[in-house]
Amino acid sequence: MLIYKLFRPSEWDSLLRDGATPGAPIDIADGYVHFSTADQVRETARRYFADVEDVVLVAVEVDPLGEALVWEPSRGGDLFPHLYREMRMSDVAWHEILPLGPGGHSFPELA
Repeated sequence: MLIYKLFRPSEWDSLLRDGATPGAPIDIADGYVHFSTADQVRETARRYFADVEDVVLVAVEVDPLGEALVWEPSRGGDLFPHLYREMRMSDVAWHEILPLGPGGHSFPELA
């Protein structure tokens, strides 16, 4: 199963440069890296990245994250995946830059 993280371009650049990241400022403040499922990530983009150009969608395989990944209730009581360690470049299965159009970000087909 894949989960998804959205990064602003500067956050993605930091991950590329450093090989690991504690995440965005909200991740650091909350003490974990926020992820979304395929069903949740579009709403996450709409709520928190609506005006951000070149958002980077990052896919991460769940199984290798082990016990560091915890599913916790969040928006609307839905369970969201939270990573309780730094996210590493080695966690990334694939990434894609999301074009921003008049109707929001354009997503690839997600599994």
